[in-house]
Amino acid sequence: MSTPTTTFTWTVNTLERTVADGIVSVVHYSVKASDGTYASGAYGSINLDAPAEGDDVIAYSDLTETTCIGWAQAALGGAEKVAEIQAALQSQIDEQRTPTKGSGTPW
Repeated sequence: MSTPTTTFTWTVNTLERTVADGIVSVVHYSVKASDGTYASGAYGSINLDAPAEGDDVIAYSDLTETTCIGWAQAALGGAEKVAEIQAALQSQIDEQRTPTKGSGTPW
């Protein structure tokens, strides 16, 4: 029997912004991992750097979840950190599938 493929889903829970200009300063995100039988997840928040002078700024009303996930992943450390987070979630699913630790009492 083959090992199921794990799907990782990144979502934005909420954004923190300056009301006057709509600049987003914090992204609160979740990552969910599921192989169809077992699941795991993580939640985090990441501060974003303010746009540099002359940078193009996307209006708050025009932001998409995909754009904000990209910002969060880049601020976390890019592909390397994304892979690290997903590997940790995969390890949790692997432990659920084939436990190596237990708890309880024998009676």
